[in-house]
Amino acid sequence: QVQLGESGGGSVQAGGSLRLSCAASGVTSSSRCMAWFRQAPGKEREKVANIYSSVGRLSYADSVKGRFTISQDSAKNTVNLQMDSLKPEDSALYYCAAGDRTLDWRRCGWAGAADFGYWGQGTQVTVSS
Repeated sequence: QVQLGESGGGSVQAGGSLRLSCAASGVTSSSRCMAWFRQAPGKEREKVANIYSSVGRLSYADSVKGRFTISQDSAKNTVNLQMDSLKPEDSALYYCAAGDRTLDWRRCGWAGAADFGYWGQGTQVTVSS
């Protein structure tokens, strides 16, 4: 049974940093399409970044490129999101997601929320101006 658990959210002032972590069980995160999504009130769920670690593929939404860094830790089986230079518009509930075996590395970069079968419960990030 695949389970994902996020941690590391919180409140920070604009320009600050946070590091989110997603602990995975029942799946080897390095050999799956893993992603971070976010959803703000009244908005659609947005993919922030994705990684397919075993083939070294990762990508970012334009809105976070150059500020966020996604990484995978095989020893801990976690997927992390380092968020720097945070802006108030980054405030949202952040979710970790994992694809099933059919979501291969070729599709990982453009896969949307409907393509991911496993989700964490989310962690709140609030950035004040």
